[in-house]
Amino acid sequence: MSPSARNLRAETGAASESWRKAARALLAKCVGEFCYEGLLAPDPDPEAESADHYRLDLDQGVCYRFRADRGDYGSWFVDPESLRRSERGADSTPHDPLLFVRDAQGRLELPGDTAGHLVRELAATLAADVCLARSALTAAELADLSYAELEGHMTGHPWIVFNKGRFGFSASDALRYTPEARHHMRLPWIAVDQDLAEFNAVRNLTSQRLYTTELDSNTRIRFGSELVRNGFNPARYWWLPVHPWQWDEMIQPLYGAEVAAGLIVPLGYADDEYLPQQSIRTFSNITHPQRHHVKLPLSVLNTMVWRGLPTERTVAAPAVTSWLLDIADADPFLNDECRVILLGEVASVAVRHPVLDQMPDAPYQYRELLGAIWRQPLPPRLEPGERARTMASLLHTDSEGRPLVVELVKRSGLDGADWLDKLFAAVLPPLLHFLYKYGIVFSPHGENAVLVNDEREWPSRLAVKDFVDDVNISAKDLPELAEIPAEVSAVMLREMPDYLCQFIHAGLFVGHFRYLSRIAEQHLGVDPRLFWGLVADRILDYQATFPELADRFEAFDLFTQRIDRLCLNRNRLLLDGYRDRAERPHVEAYGTVANPLSL
Repeated sequence: MSPSARNLRAETGAASESWRKAARALLAKCVGEFCYEGLLAPDPDPEAESADHYRLDLDQGVCYRFRADRGDYGSWFVDPESLRRSERGADSTPHDPLLFVRDAQGRLELPGDTAGHLVRELAATLAADVCLARSALTAAELADLSYAELEGHMTGHPWIVFNKGRFGFSASDALRYTPEARHHMRLPWIAVDQDLAEFNAVRNLTSQRLYTTELDSNTRIRFGSELVRNGFNPARYWWLPVHPWQWDEMIQPLYGAEVAAGLIVPLGYADDEYLPQQSIRTFSNITHPQRHHVKLPLSVLNTMVWRGLPTERTVAAPAVTSWLLDIADADPFLNDECRVILLGEVASVAVRHPVLDQMPDAPYQYRELLGAIWRQPLPPRLEPGERARTMASLLHTDSEGRPLVVELVKRSGLDGADWLDKLFAAVLPPLLHFLYKYGIVFSPHGENAVLVNDEREWPSRLAVKDFVDDVNISAKDLPELAEIPAEVSAVMLREMPDYLCQFIHAGLFVGHFRYLSRIAEQHLGVDPRLFWGLVADRILDYQATFPELADRFEAFDLFTQRIDRLCLNRNRLLLDGYRDRAERPHVEAYGTVANPLSL
């Protein structure tokens, strides 16, 4: 065999092993999360010598055996290396989550169309996982990356198994537009006639001031000249960036008449380069980090919803931001004690489709096609020496099995319990204060909640983003909500107090801390009872600081013995499927689980 052939064979073998390793990990996640949500019910394996081994009998005599640890909230953490599959007496080591869907389709009660689409999403997720594995950095290297760069190394939602499905993207699209591609992008801009579009902004931010901030003078001159050259009056148009995929796939076909009539005018590409964040549709400016993050509609189904921008919420985004910032600025606890960073959505352009926006029963994805939201950038809000990372990054484990949080704890000089206590002290008080004092709750999942560490890597404060999509308010009347602005009230979802608590339970405790607790036990020597005791202590410390809110602590009770089990995977597989809907889906519960805080 020639040297080149041997090298090719070695490279092929390495690629194949990378694929098998990523596939086994995804398969283990499928088994574990489906068991957590009650989609599957394993039995103890009578042939195993220890109690942590289970068997899962599926369709047509297929059986999966595995070892799993039981965790908080009834979690299942499946050891990928322990998985075994048997069929008609033949045993094998499984590494194919797609085959698992076929094996489990009957037990999962999946319709054929849902099963087929699920296979497609899992295949795309697996391809992205392999891409990430092939370019993986060590935990120490990841700790030195900027906020925007680190986003391109994250593996996605820890709970949802099809977390990088990106329904609508081709393989070449994934190489251009996904976070793990880490491809620096320039964004095309368009001008939209004011009869078709609506501009809104926070106080004292005009469109001219926004464009001056976001575009250099040469680009503004070039864009204005493009309008004049085509015989249009620049004063009649709002300018906004558009995602290149969205422009090609959705805007040109669906807004073809408006483009032909000059109501939408392509202006060309701006010079700044951006990196996509984990949400795919939000971009960080790499050329000028002090410029805004930009959120753009993208008609791709990912995790739970199509990633567009709902028109009404886009219109209201600056008003929601002004309302929340006014609350925080007037509250000494939030402003001075917590020093919470609210990354407001300060300006927006919403563009309605003349026909689809008038069809109330049309699929919601067709009422979220075109617009832009400008969000305050994070880098200028940081003090000297501070580092910011999404909470999601704390769950990231490098190819050697070393979590990023372990590297941060090492650099801090603290022991694991002390570092976690500082983490909870930074993250929980502002979230609790908004909930108890104002009846307002964010969705503080790992992508929306950003941890800010000081120069010692000690957790110091919290940054929060994504207001108009993920902020909810109490349906129970509270004096603090009596004067909510009408335009804000019109778009805010209202929930009863017990469900409002679920945004903290499901978004932060179940969706993040149940995984962090396991990492803390395995790598930091922090027992789960100590972990949840530290969380509970921080809640009780807050309550002791504000005894006048005692009635709110009872109404918004985070210490109930059991909580509803919200089910993200079950929602897609059994409730929503892949059908078109007139409204965005709402997460529903299935059964209850024990609340570790109640202990």
